[in-house]
Amino acid sequence: MSERITPAMVTSATLNDLSSSLASLQRTTDELSSGRTILEPSDNPFGASRVIDLQSQLDGLSSYESNAQDGISWENAASSAMSNINEVTQRVRELVVQSANGTNNQSDLSTIATEVEQLTESVKQDANTQYAGQYVFSGTATTTAPYEQGAGDEYKGNAEAVARSVGPGASVTVSTNISTLLGNGEAAKDGKLLDTLRTIVAHLRGGTAEDREALGTTDLKALDGNLETLSQLQAVAGSANDQLKAALTRNEGLQTSITESLAGVEDTNVAATSIAYANEQAAYSAALRAGATIVQESLLNFLQ
Repeated sequence: MSERITPAMVTSATLNDLSSSLASLQRTTDELSSGRTILEPSDNPFGASRVIDLQSQLDGLSSYESNAQDGISWENAASSAMSNINEVTQRVRELVVQSANGTNNQSDLSTIATEVEQLTESVKQDANTQYAGQYVFSGTATTTAPYEQGAGDEYKGNAEAVARSVGPGASVTVSTNISTLLGNGEAAKDGKLLDTLRTIVAHLRGGTAEDREALGTTDLKALDGNLETLSQLQAVAGSANDQLKAALTRNEGLQTSITESLAGVEDTNVAATSIAYANEQAAYSAALRAGATIVQESLLNFLQ
């Protein structure tokens, strides 16, 4: 028994074909406008999971990159401060050598003592250097100034390390324990820079033969020892800076590689998709014209 094909069946089939053609065209349009082939996870479940994994890796690398950049800026601030301290200490050394040559009277030595006191305050100002509102030489006590201006020379920070995470399981220490150089002043008798500077001032103002002899012997030797300690701290900071830059370069390379992999998974082939769009648009236009010919409005439909 043959089935009778009614006008309603023809209309339904035609409309279904038009709807399917329109859906394909819309899909291609969305791919072109978004630049992505995976618009919904159901489009490609494996590809979608791969995209999520790669994007997660990119987000992690972006965080590591930010940490490395921050660490480099931190180290630059610390290195600049230590360079200033080095210049000041070298100036004090020149003054000590000048004072020990025996050609200066007590008035001259007192004037030099005043300059050394001013240079001592300059050293403490550099020790209180901040980056992004944090004291770089205070250990983890980043809201506390390492040293107070004035007579008090006690270190107010701590020796705990500050580090920046630059990769999975990898971190770089960016803190510098400045107290190993500056110490806690004359009261501590620790032989470190602040103690040495205060002692030099005392010998400059003392005026005795022993004071003058100390300037050219023990004081000068102590200064040279302090400069050696400073050189070691600068070397460590430089090494940390190199590690951070290497980590930054490595992260940038990984980001480029992962970005390329991500593009291979989800990016649209614009040329191929554009051709498909043109073909589908032509097919849909042809289907509309054919549908208009096939599906004729009856008088009853028109009256309705």
